[in-house]
Amino acid sequence: MIETLYSEYDSDITISAAKSKTFYESEINWKGLSKVSGLKSYSKAVEEIVVLRHEKKWVNATLVGVENNFIETIALKNHTVIGEPIIYNQQSKQAYGVIGGGLMQKLDTRIGNTSEYESIIVYAPKRNVKIRPGKSPFYMERMFLSGAMNYNREINEEKVLWPLKNVQELLHYDNELTHLFVDVDSTSGFSNEEVKEKLITVLGKSFKVKTNFEKNEIIYKTSKSERVVVIVIMIFIFILASFNLIASLTMLFVEKKENIQTLRSIGMTQKELFRIFMLEGLLISGTGILIGLVLGYCVCLIQVYFPLLIIPGAGVPFPISFSFGDFLLIFFSVASLSFVFSYFPVKILIRNERSTLNKQ
Repeated sequence: MIETLYSEYDSDITISAAKSKTFYESEINWKGLSKVSGLKSYSKAVEEIVVLRHEKKWVNATLVGVENNFIETIALKNHTVIGEPIIYNQQSKQAYGVIGGGLMQKLDTRIGNTSEYESIIVYAPKRNVKIRPGKSPFYMERMFLSGAMNYNREINEEKVLWPLKNVQELLHYDNELTHLFVDVDSTSGFSNEEVKEKLITVLGKSFKVKTNFEKNEIIYKTSKSERVVVIVIMIFIFILASFNLIASLTMLFVEKKENIQTLRSIGMTQKELFRIFMLEGLLISGTGILIGLVLGYCVCLIQVYFPLLIIPGAGVPFPISFSFGDFLLIFFSVASLSFVFSYFPVKILIRNERSTLNKQ
């Protein structure tokens, strides 16, 4: 699910300058780049933190200037929730912006509800300019919105797409770029890592080349470590629940004290008495394990076929994957704890009861 949420927007490989924010197009070895096998397409891009204003509402956002082929690469059409997935109309020669759904709500825009395109004001910071009193520190431009997109919470609340040429003009960039988004031809068997190594050879040390996994490294590492954390929490809950088992066995032992004396008088040994209560503890915990697994898997099946939990901001059902290994892990971990919390309490109860009889 994480790969789907992030890989559909993020390009397979992102190229950026190693020591600066921007780089000139002339610094790229375009001929060498075109000869890299496995490279399906690429898109020039410029990113900048800007301020958006609509009437009396202001928000910070990341303005992304891209080419038309980038729109096809990220399948914008499938993620447009309101309006149209276009950033440039060839017939009218008009540029449009596609805004994240979260930003649209914050600015309270009315995309697609009127015959005219909604517009917002973009404020981009000036660079290498001394700001004097009374002089604005921003470049300002009006942007017409054609649609709103929905990928994930981060994209929805931060990104605005606009044609590359318009963003460069707004920022007063002279053939400068911040990124080069590369799409890998995975259908032909090429991997992102394989193409990355080839690009590093062509571009040299002046550029950073990252795959989509490396770009969102923290997210992917967190998703992997989350499983371990959940298992630790689950075992901790099992340990807490096991105290109920100790309490049940203790109460049962107290209630059956007279019966225990009767059994001892007819010749029952301490080992046989221990076995009875030990089996009783395993029976109680075994019933809990069986009911818990059945109910747990029923809830999971309901979520798979009739989604009840939706991830906020992403608009997709909370994902569930069934694994026989997970089933065995849960079963044996709970069974092991049940054995431990049955064996030692019963052992202690029998020993204390025996000591009391000896004193009497």
